[in-house]
Amino acid sequence: MRASSRFPPSLLPPFFFLLCALGLVKGGEVSAVTCGSVLKLLNTRHNVRLHSHEVKYGSGENIGGERGRVGYVEPGAEEKEKRNRIREGGGRQPGHYQTTERNQAPSGRKLGYIRKALLGSGQQSVTGVEASDDANSYWRIRGKTDGACQRGAPVKCGQAVRLTHVNTGKNLHTHHFPSPLSNNQEVSAFGDDGEGDDLDVWTVQCSGSYWGRNDAVRFKHIGTDAFLSVTGEQYGHPIRGQREVHGMHSPNQHNYWKAMEGVFIKPSLDSTKHDEL
Repeated sequence: MRASSRFPPSLLPPFFFLLCALGLVKGGEVSAVTCGSVLKLLNTRHNVRLHSHEVKYGSGENIGGERGRVGYVEPGAEEKEKRNRIREGGGRQPGHYQTTERNQAPSGRKLGYIRKALLGSGQQSVTGVEASDDANSYWRIRGKTDGACQRGAPVKCGQAVRLTHVNTGKNLHTHHFPSPLSNNQEVSAFGDDGEGDDLDVWTVQCSGSYWGRNDAVRFKHIGTDAFLSVTGEQYGHPIRGQREVHGMHSPNQHNYWKAMEGVFIKPSLDSTKHDEL
């Protein structure tokens, strides 16, 4: 299947990030979010931007050191609460914690701590970050299918869209895996060069005819009816301080998002000449 854009989403021109950092790339007079726009999304309740990176959920992949994977739980205040979620004597079921004790380091020195790894989907993690200048927080607005979202056309309320992470080319995705910290529904980034599956599709919920740039909107997942949400849980190493992003099945104050920094594509004056996404 061919990619649904002229360039793979990961191949955005390098100068784009410089221009955004300097404040030179703006939406101008464009009042609505349009198809093809590249932007950051702010959760209005928790003041964090939607973010992704090449760190996977519970994959067993060590990134950033021995403890470096999403789902690692530092010994401490949450230990008793987390122990209640351990499956003892059962299979390695997705979304449940498994406890293993490392008694020996390679040097022979006893470590004396318990490490817990979340057995999640293994897909690329999606989080919320407070920083406004992180290049890993850009997402491209695309249609549900090729040709379904004309470049520069305002996104309608209720329209089905895909959000493609610019730096990795993966789509915002959710499925029936528990999230690592809150045990809500895991939200991940999935696919290659903007092509994933049917679980990459979300509807934009807003009150008017179009998604306005100043409007707080919700994203409802078509396949599972979950709303893209943040409730404030924070990860430890290797992504310390980043917030968990997950799906919730009730609309509430935790699932409002607003368009922030980015490039907003203007509608074409000549409808016979356009690029489709």
